[in-house]
Amino acid sequence: MYRIKHFYLLVVCFLAWTGASMPVYSQSEMKDFLNDVVDSIATIAQSPDQAVDSAQLKIEQTQLTDGALTGKNMEKLKHFLLFVLVLIVQYLLILLTNFGFQKLKLWVDSKNDRYLKPVYIKKYEFLSIAKEKQVVFFLLNILRYLVIIVQLIISIPILFSIFPQTEYLAIQIFSYILMPVKKIAWSIIHYIPKLFVILVIWLVIRYVVKGLGYLANEIEKGRLKITGFYPDWARPTFTLIRFLLYVFMLVLIYPYLPNSDSKIFQGISVFLGIIVSFGSSAAIGNLVSGMIITYMRPFQIGDRIKINDIIGNVMERTPIVTRIQTLKNEIVTIPNSTIINSQSTNLSRSAKTKGLIIYFSITCDYGVDWRTIHQLLIDAAQATEGVLSDPHPFVLETAFDDSIVSYEINAYINDADQLMQITSALRENIQDKFKEAGISLSSAQYVNLVSNQK
Repeated sequence: MYRIKHFYLLVVCFLAWTGASMPVYSQSEMKDFLNDVVDSIATIAQSPDQAVDSAQLKIEQTQLTDGALTGKNMEKLKHFLLFVLVLIVQYLLILLTNFGFQKLKLWVDSKNDRYLKPVYIKKYEFLSIAKEKQVVFFLLNILRYLVIIVQLIISIPILFSIFPQTEYLAIQIFSYILMPVKKIAWSIIHYIPKLFVILVIWLVIRYVVKGLGYLANEIEKGRLKITGFYPDWARPTFTLIRFLLYVFMLVLIYPYLPNSDSKIFQGISVFLGIIVSFGSSAAIGNLVSGMIITYMRPFQIGDRIKINDIIGNVMERTPIVTRIQTLKNEIVTIPNSTIINSQSTNLSRSAKTKGLIIYFSITCDYGVDWRTIHQLLIDAAQATEGVLSDPHPFVLETAFDDSIVSYEINAYINDADQLMQITSALRENIQDKFKEAGISLSSAQYVNLVSNQK
């Protein structure tokens, strides 16, 4: 409110300066007028009733030569009183507006439990009653300021129209306000047909996407079967088609956007396109790799895989990255482009279909009979829980060194998730069998993995 009073004071000073440069009033007359108006504004800020009494006192104190008011002084007094009257009315309107909105806030605060309800998105409370009340109060404050601005837009030209010297400014101010409003209104009216076309395009694409979403859901749940199309393809395929449809919709809508033929609009569109292209080249590469992985189906969620030196279970597969939980419970994030460019092994699929071979090398002296070594290794493998009896474990002699012979035990397993436990148990059984036979092991190498290629 304090700023509004000062704003009116600036308006008065401008009027006084404009009037001082006009031939109708003398310089001394305009100075007296300015002093009277400033005093009146100060009085209005304190009490509108006191301002009226002060204006009447000014009339009674006005003394003219020959004891009568001339027509010129009477006209000046009339302008002054009208000016003060407009200020008083505007001041009262602002007070009334603030009072009304304050009452409205109190009413909303008292009725919030009745009319306001929490807004939930699934189980998440998006807006509580307290937050909704804050939003309502914020919107009411904006509306209050808009009402005051509209009042000022009306009252300021009226103030300018009171004095002959500034009457032309009132017309200009009204034109400055009405012309943009008129232009915007006509633009909206002329844009309605194009808006209707955009609405039709949006509705068509929206219901096409809904129909495809229903089909994708049916395929994903296995109720609709298409030969050669796997259920896990349904969701990513729907996501891809939906994206392409939305891009197609934007292409159709673009010519109907306001100022779409503007050079500036087209330049900004090209600039944004270049920024997106350069900034997302790596992301786009990973996205394309993610689509390739989806349709190649090298692994599924939960499979134990080996990528380079990383062995673990697939926890999450997104269009950009794949997350793997290693044997030590570490979550490793691998970009999809890295997976495409690397050698990957699906241990779970191999174990479930043909059986996964674990093989372990040991060395013994030449003095120990090779048949005994073979039997001890096979007995150790058969005694290991998780090793399959069919196919049967087998031993290979892999190298003859100067003083030792290398033997390799090969055993089949069908549970890749128990790989660590089975290999550990196999080591324990080999040590036990050789100790029982009184044979010492020269050295042992790491356990390796291979898919059964038979």
